[in-house]
Amino acid sequence: MILMLNNRDSFVFNLARYLTLAGADVEVKDSRSLSLKDIVRLRPEAIVISPGPSRPEQAGISVQAIETFGGDLPILGVCLGHQAIAVAYGGSVRRARSPSHGRTVSITHPSEGLFAELPSPLPVGLYHSLAVDLSGATGLQVDATAPDGEIMALSHRENPVFGVQFHPESILTDHGASLIRNFLSHCRSVTCP
Repeated sequence: MILMLNNRDSFVFNLARYLTLAGADVEVKDSRSLSLKDIVRLRPEAIVISPGPSRPEQAGISVQAIETFGGDLPILGVCLGHQAIAVAYGGSVRRARSPSHGRTVSITHPSEGLFAELPSPLPVGLYHSLAVDLSGATGLQVDATAPDGEIMALSHRENPVFGVQFHPESILTDHGASLIRNFLSHCRSVTCP
């Protein structure tokens, strides 16, 4: 089962549907009403941290879940979840150079990991006002950038932790379902659903 931490965004159930259509069993739980003990009891095989309208510090248990389970379980963070990953590993969040809501940009990436077999540049849908700064972060690498240099995807160098600033579940993102399938394939390679 994949546990999705719901940060109360309008895209949460679109993202859950993409995961379900890709073959995953998904359980959606409110990130503000869940404890670390609850997550242990649920015994997820992976965690997806949803988008949301706030900052990582106000995203319920999201940052703590990454800090606690990031070395053991695959984690995918989307938008706010991506930002929570940066914060969990010592990075920070700042105002984006160009706040973008309902805008498409073409990102460049190395065509591996989440982006295996996806074209680069890749058009993606943006809905954010904040961006990550990895100065001070440990263990994270940049996997994709926007034309203005903003970080659009990151991953941990040793742990199966991935973040995307864009929304793979948005109609504005080409190949979003493929990116989700790539995450699930990676999960299966480390004994996930």
